[in-house]
Amino acid sequence: MSYFDAASAAPLHPVARQALLAALDDGWADPSRLYREGRKARMLLDAAREAAAEAVGCRPDELTFTPSGTRAVHAGIAGALAGRRRVGRHLIVSAVEHSSVLHSAEVFETEGGAVTQVPVGRTGAVDVGSYEAALRPDTALACLQSANHEVGTVQPVAEVAEVCRAAGVPLLVDAAQSLGWGRVEGGWSLLTASAHKWGGPSGVGLLVVRKGVRFAVQGASDERESGRAPGFENLPAIVAAAASLRAVRAEAEREAVRLRELTARIRARVPELVPDVEVVGDPERRLPGVVTFSCLYVDGETLLHELDREGFSVSSGSSCTSSTLTPSHVLRAMGVLSEGNVRVSLPAGAAEGDVERFLEVLPGVVAGVREKLGAPVAVAAVQDDVLVVDALGKRCPIPVIELAKVIGTVPVGGTVRVLSDDEAARLDIPAWCEMRGQEYVGEEKAERGTAYLVRRLS
Repeated sequence: MSYFDAASAAPLHPVARQALLAALDDGWADPSRLYREGRKARMLLDAAREAAAEAVGCRPDELTFTPSGTRAVHAGIAGALAGRRRVGRHLIVSAVEHSSVLHSAEVFETEGGAVTQVPVGRTGAVDVGSYEAALRPDTALACLQSANHEVGTVQPVAEVAEVCRAAGVPLLVDAAQSLGWGRVEGGWSLLTASAHKWGGPSGVGLLVVRKGVRFAVQGASDERESGRAPGFENLPAIVAAAASLRAVRAEAEREAVRLRELTARIRARVPELVPDVEVVGDPERRLPGVVTFSCLYVDGETLLHELDREGFSVSSGSSCTSSTLTPSHVLRAMGVLSEGNVRVSLPAGAAEGDVERFLEVLPGVVAGVREKLGAPVAVAAVQDDVLVVDALGKRCPIPVIELAKVIGTVPVGGTVRVLSDDEAARLDIPAWCEMRGQEYVGEEKAERGTAYLVRRLS
């Protein structure tokens, strides 16, 4: 089985396994106790904190170990907002942040705070000027991921941190996807990360709060981890997380070169091998092992199942793979095609032969899924010289398939009106128009669902 979903969770690094087993024997005692076993546990905890701090580029006393990366995000945002309550109740986030950041923003908003979501361009990157324009006198905190978890685009963190610092606003950086590859540059104020993203064990997160940043712990706390992560430390997992972070960093420069070559190969060859594909994300400023593409006329869930049958573990942001039947918020914010979406995220050590086999298998898998979905027949009628396609009750990618079937039957300059009650159509129909050189006119309310208007240009 070829595991190509390292952006979700990287396989446990051999160093992490060794450190975990060793710490189970030596790190079981309470590190806050003064007897011999407690002192030994304290030494392990202190050494792990120093190693992690060195990798992050902060002081050991600025770094807290948390029970998860999500917990680090929630604690970091809540603590920073509470610490700067007197400044104001305004939070800035990007539209493509991880769900943990957006969920924290939702909670803050329900409690009376104001949230500004900064948009992104088609590559998934924010514009520094947009962050600067979003800053207000009452802004308490700004958040920006170091790199996107779905499409791999690297964000301009250093530049955004500079404009935030000039305005006296702390910047929290979610570095979960990038910390295993290197330090986050720039004058950020808070940072979060998660060990299972770099090959450490799950259940360990990092929260870094720079000295001088106003921070007020929210909720019940105790004497452990500066009160920012109450409860008994999972010392074996913490030791393994720090050890594996140091190990992957030692390998990062060499491995990044190799993975960039492999992902560049995928980015170039997938559109050659499979028709009607959009490769998304920034082609240059991106994580080494992540490449994302979307296939027209493909059910994302079926595509993932078929690739799994062929021995490939990949993930997707397609609405067809989610319980809500809505597209990924990242793909939506980018305005790119969501149907048939595939994210390939290669782990360290991924074999070139596995990538080549993936490229061999993919065209047949996509063709097979498309053939299965070719059966539905569009229900079309002419109303006032407009061809109406009734796709109500049909989920992605059927509305786009039915649009594609009839667009050639209308004269150049003619209009097709697609009726759909699938939220994904709002994203996928404009994306199809851009890919196929047709004009997306817009949407309008319909008696049921929404009507999407497309004008034939060629």
